[in-house]
Amino acid sequence: MANITALPVSTYRLQITADFTLFAAADLVDYLKTLGADWVYISPILRSTQGSDHGYDVVDNSIVDPARGGPEGLAALSKACHEAGMGLLVDIVPNHLGVADATQTAWWWDVLEKGRDSRYAEAFDIDWDFGGGKLRVPVLADGDDALDDLKIVGSELHYFENRYPISAGTADDGASPREVHDRQNYELINWRRADSELNYRRFFAVNTLAGVRVEVPWVFEESHAEIVRWITEGLADGLRVDHPDGLADPGGYLDTLAAATGGTYVLVEKILEGDERLPAFWATAGTTGYDALADIDRVLVDAKGQDRLDAIDTALRDRAQPVEWKTLIHGTKRGIADGILNSEVNRLAREYRVARPESDAALVADAVAELLACFPVYRSYLPSGAEHLHEAAELARRHRPELSSTIDELLPVLLDPEQPMAVRFQQTSGMVMAKGVEDTAFYRYTRLGSLTEVGADPEEFSIGVAEFHQRQSVRQASLPGSMTTLSTHDTKRGEDTRARINVLSEVPDRWESVLGHLRELAPLGDGPLENLLWEAIVGSWPASRERLHGYAEKAAREAGNSTTWTGPDEEFEARMHGVVDSVFDDAAVRGIVEGFVAEIADAGWSNSLSAKLVQLTAPGVPDVYQGSELWETSLVDPDNRRPVDYDIRRLYLEAVSAGAQPDIDETGAAKLLVTSRALRLRRDRPELFTRYAPLEALGEKAEHVVAFDRGGAVTLAVRLPVGLAAGDGWGDTAITLPGHELEDVLTGARYPGGTVLLSNLFRKYPVALLAPVEVTS
Repeated sequence: MANITALPVSTYRLQITADFTLFAAADLVDYLKTLGADWVYISPILRSTQGSDHGYDVVDNSIVDPARGGPEGLAALSKACHEAGMGLLVDIVPNHLGVADATQTAWWWDVLEKGRDSRYAEAFDIDWDFGGGKLRVPVLADGDDALDDLKIVGSELHYFENRYPISAGTADDGASPREVHDRQNYELINWRRADSELNYRRFFAVNTLAGVRVEVPWVFEESHAEIVRWITEGLADGLRVDHPDGLADPGGYLDTLAAATGGTYVLVEKILEGDERLPAFWATAGTTGYDALADIDRVLVDAKGQDRLDAIDTALRDRAQPVEWKTLIHGTKRGIADGILNSEVNRLAREYRVARPESDAALVADAVAELLACFPVYRSYLPSGAEHLHEAAELARRHRPELSSTIDELLPVLLDPEQPMAVRFQQTSGMVMAKGVEDTAFYRYTRLGSLTEVGADPEEFSIGVAEFHQRQSVRQASLPGSMTTLSTHDTKRGEDTRARINVLSEVPDRWESVLGHLRELAPLGDGPLENLLWEAIVGSWPASRERLHGYAEKAAREAGNSTTWTGPDEEFEARMHGVVDSVFDDAAVRGIVEGFVAEIADAGWSNSLSAKLVQLTAPGVPDVYQGSELWETSLVDPDNRRPVDYDIRRLYLEAVSAGAQPDIDETGAAKLLVTSRALRLRRDRPELFTRYAPLEALGEKAEHVVAFDRGGAVTLAVRLPVGLAAGDGWGDTAITLPGHELEDVLTGARYPGGTVLLSNLFRKYPVALLAPVEVTS
């Protein structure tokens, strides 16, 4: 077996499903090896809810999902990877179990049947006292007679497609279904009551994902036995940990995982806010790369477009002043704390009243909700991060001075890592942030949709080249094994959709005109959403009617301004779907869209190639999301989990491997060339990627290039291509290269070193990847 390095040079992400199994992934390894990827990186593979297309709703931690290929499929993929000299990175889900169908989750079924006496009751985070000794299950439809639809079927209680156990002895006397239900260890409640009256911890606000207490030693051992086996038996070489912020003690969990796996390579799905840094004491190589995504996007956004796009957004909202991001997210987070996550807020208040029974429950809950709304990052990790709570308290006092005394009383408890309330507050703040910001505010703050991306701060419009270099230098020095990414299964838009939207920052006046005409022809009555929707249409065009309808519905309901998931406005949504249909059915609308896309397509493709080359060669471990070696113009999930056509990718790879230099066009073959050459160089000549040194261009157009030396390999990428094309090209702008002969691995062109005109370097593509010419004996 080939020796697999402890750290991947790069990864290639695959979504494993019932339609693309572990066996299918094994058959793809030869392609990925030729492409240049170092490790294969796969989505969760433990048994998940039947029909799941993502795998994050694990129902059984003890077995690889048979629908995804089972243990035999994992063995086949592992063997294929290792024989090719490639590693295998597997996504795991420690925070929760899927409970949509109780019959599939043995632990949950046992709790439903036996209640507090179940061995597995300790595994779930349940407030039994609040439920009157019962586990509340929010599935009932509206109406006082919902329980009349219960049926006894054998040893089970059925509510439509939902099935629940009947405890021994509860139905022996011929009791009715309702009577049997009332004797059970669970209580079926109206689904709307979940917002405020649920008594188990969830993943965010998803009722069908129940939180698991992996901090309990036996729970960790039993839920991770199969995962640990993958590492100890050499089936997998690293792990990606989903949502560590939901755990009671993420740092402790990572220590336990490291001890169990011998310190294997581990990444965490951690979103960092602003200049927040990953806790230094965590046993991890880094994050899954959203922080890098934000930096790369922003260096390709034109700062000069901010004022005009702000003005457009302000007019669309019929406001006098631009909306302020911090004010917006305070409102959306508070709305989440008072709404779909109010159950968690109420539980925190109950925790506090255990020690302070004389306290006013409503007042405490109000103060807790305000602190959560003001919390500046996803969570703290006490005792680390106490400053975030103090910052939240200061802001909360300013917002709600009448709560100051209650906040002051809460702080000592919330700052004590031994207090259950403090632990739970840490788990809850990330939920409020995710739902209030990513899943609400990101759909309301629409001045430039490419900036509202997972892990990004939309308030930061763009960064200059110097700031970009500074951030990459920090990454190289601190977390060189951290992943970098441009697209994932969670991104709101694929990397090339964002790359095209970024062009709008260079042509804001033109965008205002185009948007105005589109709104006149297909009015909706929600200016910010119209901006978001038309940006998505332009960015992903040509997208199918079905895909755009799906995006429009999700975006509108997540924004929650004109329609919602729980109370859809049928009239508004009919107009919204009419807007989407107009792109396909109204010749005038379609003409405007296609005409504008034609205007900016070249600039978008330039941004795409620049972003890809920078990501693949900058510090960190670059990940290529499935299929994104060609144009990745997806929108939010499930659109970004569509099947990938690998037959066409194999054909293009064969061509570029034989020396083809494709034109930059709608096929995306030029992107595959860039991707494969960068991945191969990084894998095959690692000595060229040992440091990070910015390179400075000199001349009138110097601001239009990002350039850096990685220790021998030199990356050059065009930025702000519209502004570059508006003048006379590069003119005399030049850059000084290392003083020896270099070859552009994309085109084969050679340069003697020293000062080189950028017009020569970018003759074929808006990117260049230079490497020292290898001397053959």
